[in-house]
Amino acid sequence: MSTQNKAGLDALLTPEESVLVLIDHQPFQFANLNSHEPTMIVNNVVGLAKAAKVFDVPTILTTVLEERGGLLLQDLQDVFPEQKPINRTWVNTWQDERVVDAVKATGRKKLILAGLWTEVCLAMPAIQAAGEGFEVFAVTDASGGASKETHDMAVRRMARAGVVPITWMAVMSEWQRDYAREKTLPGLVEVMLAHTGATGVAYAWETQLLAGQGRNGG
Repeated sequence: MSTQNKAGLDALLTPEESVLVLIDHQPFQFANLNSHEPTMIVNNVVGLAKAAKVFDVPTILTTVLEERGGLLLQDLQDVFPEQKPINRTWVNTWQDERVVDAVKATGRKKLILAGLWTEVCLAMPAIQAAGEGFEVFAVTDASGGASKETHDMAVRRMARAGVVPITWMAVMSEWQRDYAREKTLPGLVEVMLAHTGATGVAYAWETQLLAGQGRNGG
């Protein structure tokens, strides 16, 4: 189990310490996704990937038997068009040395994972990596299982192993941390507008109102 702090400021994510691995967001996996509405998972994982790009967080894409299970979700591939996903035969991503080597090459210990399905392709690498000294975060709303029960049981199992459950907007918010961080703020806003639903709509409305005040001399 990871020996990293589970409370205090150091327990929060920073872009400089994070590495993201996105696992098996492929057609075959989506076909038996029943824990969440599939379009929500698509929205969330693409939003997470875009946020990682905004904050320069190294991101590793991986698929399993893509010649049979289908290529990576196109919207996700489009975020990193230059990257070819690591196509595995291992069910457990963390048993593929190419993935582990890619993570270790970043020198980062806060490992953020999202994948389909939660009970298999997310839980297995999360539990193993936590046992090997990584501080592991499982993005539960960018992942999904074959049923609500399998997803929920997997999250419970991971938590018992020291994995931290987290949601994609919490990840993005911890990376930003301070609205005075002007370099990443425009990119953050762009992701919010496209992927945070009502929050994005409300922000667009606020922007409209402020622009109107400016035109009217307010």
